[in-house]
Amino acid sequence: MARTRRSQADDTPARTALLDAAEALMTGEGYAAVTTRKISDRAGVNNGLVHYYFGTMDELFIALFRRAAARGLGSHVDTFGTTQPLWHMWESMRDFSGNALMTEFIALANHRDAIRSEIAAYSERLRQAHINEIDRILASHASATTDAAPAAIAVLMVGVARFLQMEASFGVETGHREAAAFIEEHIRNLEGARLTP
Repeated sequence: MARTRRSQADDTPARTALLDAAEALMTGEGYAAVTTRKISDRAGVNNGLVHYYFGTMDELFIALFRRAAARGLGSHVDTFGTTQPLWHMWESMRDFSGNALMTEFIALANHRDAIRSEIAAYSERLRQAHINEIDRILASHASATTDAAPAAIAVLMVGVARFLQMEASFGVETGHREAAAFIEEHIRNLEGARLTP
């Protein structure tokens, strides 16, 4: 009788070790280096556990993306409702600590439809969360004098942050300080100077 694959909800040490190993391989060597053998060797478990917990490599990549996305979404949502949510949102968008992993997921999405769909679904959820929070912020500031839609503000903030990140990874930084200052001036007009966290 064939063994039934474990649920994704099973957060066992072995499953966590496999995800940790896959993440380390992706960030260190690129998504092409992520094979069942390398994952299991790095995690120190039997090769068959990769398929036992995930079934296919796509399912492993999706589980890994969801884990990273949950961390990212959590860090963004945690800033909502703080005394300076726009400042927190901007700083969270400019936090490039997960850049290597996300870059690999984007490259992988060019070859795997399931990953592309997962990234799109997450991005839509995060975008809507940003729009809702920006809408709430603008409504709470009677002095807010902007005709920009919350969706436009969300896209501009994340777009500038990502573009600066992408260019910085190539060593290009001309105009970055000025672009960031432009965004921050508008945030300052709504929330005042950035308070010490």
